Amino acid sequence: MAQLTNPVQQTWELDSIFAGGSSSADFEAFLQQLQKDIAAMHQELQQFSAPGSLEEAAGLDRLIAGLQSAAGRIGEASSFVACLTAENQHDKKAVQLSSKVTTLRAAYENAMTLFQNVLRNTDDELWELWMSREEVAPISFVLSEKRAAAREKLAPELESLASDLAIDGYHGWGQHYDTIVSKVAVPFEDEDGSQTSLSVGQAANKLGDNSRAVREETFKNWEQAWSDVADYCADTLNRLAGFRIKLYEKRGWSDILKEPLDINRMSKATLDMMWQVIEENKPVFVAYLNRKAKLMGLEQLSWSDVDAPLGESADKISYEAAAEEIVKQFRNFSPKLADFSAEAFNKRWIEAEDRPGKRPGGFCTSLPVSGQTRIFMTFGGTVSNVSTLAHELGHAYHQYLMDELPQFNQDYAMNVAETASTFAEMIVADALVNNAADDKQKLSLLADKISSSVSFFMNIHARFLFETRFYERRKQGELSAGELSALMEEAQREAYHGALASYHPHFWASKLHFYITDVPFYNFPYTFGYMFSTGLYARAQREGQSFAAKYDALLQDTGRMTVEELASKHLGVDLTQPDFWREAMALAVADVKAFLELTE
Repeated sequence: MAQLTNPVQQTWELDSIFAGGSSSADFEAFLQQLQKDIAAMHQELQQFSAPGSLEEAAGLDRLIAGLQSAAGRIGEASSFVACLTAENQHDKKAVQLSSKVTTLRAAYENAMTLFQNVLRNTDDELWELWMSREEVAPISFVLSEKRAAAREKLAPELESLASDLAIDGYHGWGQHYDTIVSKVAVPFEDEDGSQTSLSVGQAANKLGDNSRAVREETFKNWEQAWSDVADYCADTLNRLAGFRIKLYEKRGWSDILKEPLDINRMSKATLDMMWQVIEENKPVFVAYLNRKAKLMGLEQLSWSDVDAPLGESADKISYEAAAEEIVKQFRNFSPKLADFSAEAFNKRWIEAEDRPGKRPGGFCTSLPVSGQTRIFMTFGGTVSNVSTLAHELGHAYHQYLMDELPQFNQDYAMNVAETASTFAEMIVADALVNNAADDKQKLSLLADKISSSVSFFMNIHARFLFETRFYERRKQGELSAGELSALMEEAQREAYHGALASYHPHFWASKLHFYITDVPFYNFPYTFGYMFSTGLYARAQREGQSFAAKYDALLQDTGRMTVEELASKHLGVDLTQPDFWREAMALAVADVKAFLELTE
């Protein structure tokens, strides 16, 4: 049984991956070798045509192994650079390395396009024989998926051209947004009256401060800071959308959700059913928001009140205490999850220090070659920070379970990736509520737990509505910063059923997720993950610790089947029907009802 070492460090360790940070000679050599290997594969694949026999198909095994190796190494390089740019936004060399890795990824995608063309042109009968071979069968789902995708795209040379142009086009604009963010500073006045300047990561933590005065003042300055750079952000968002729309048009795709749904291996019917069940239950959450406003002495909550803790007296939680609590509660569900998490703390896989210069937000990134993960966040001592830490450890555990699988089968989509993270978050949140010292503390913790539901059902729904409508409008031409803000506020009012006194018009500028180029529509998968994990949590409550093994088995299948197949195999449910979603929703609604009863 792994135990936490003391003291628990708040900064991560990267030298075991590549020593020397952005000046690492080892990393430079790693990239050079990767570049050579990809170029060699590309050259070899140019000579290949579709196999005419099973013997010829078997001859591709070595190339498949090479592509999987390159995919893992690109993941390693990308994650390492992501860590460097996140820990220090002013590391210019890391930014340059990021561009280099993007170029390598594009070269790999070009090679993969040629490989997928081989798959596309393989005769159907031969394909079935090929996929049934013992050496290929474990990755047959992914190969079949790549073959189907190739048949819906442009000719290989055109897809390669688009990929090459995306380096300084599409992905370049995404990286430009990071540059904009690094220049944003939010003014803040300390208790003694001295003026300081906060990074966006530090300011985001202040938006969850116990003091309403601090939240409101920070939010006012936050909105102004993003307003000051809104034109730059609008330029960036318009270019990103324009690139995708034109590429989809050339491929013959009219539905902007086609690629996001394909990437997430889910159907439109499943997505629509999820939103339908959420929408039919929103009045309960409006009642919660109204009750919270009343408890805070307000007619309606403002935007910065939605996630705010109830009361002014919540104690700060130390990082050490958070680590101990998380490992303890994980152990109640799964000793394997607890031991892994303790090791993550002990091996310094987590960067949590609250300091200037870090990028905002939190993430978990996997290093396939090293067999490690790294977690990034800024820990400010709030209950929300504890939840974020548990959330990211859930991601890390998911990857840990996948490490033993072929590289192609480790490529699970964002929606199921959010399942493990949200499940881990629920374990900790539930324990905190159940172990509350008194009703006052229970109420505060319950409110914090419900705020997650509000975020997934309302905030992320607003993001989905905004982005869907923005892309439809963008087909007709660019939108100004003012138009984007109006569209954002309209989506927020609709998603929150008009329950708030004020909204966040510049949310479209401040939210990194709209600018991530690796994953289009970085919104609904979060809600899917939350709802899916809630349904899993309901099962776990019924079955106890015996469910842990089933949970691990489900996670290991996330990279080799659709979500509908995953739910059918491991849970025996149909995600295109409302039953599973309503069962999951019942847990979230029960929290609200408990809150309303406690505050009668």
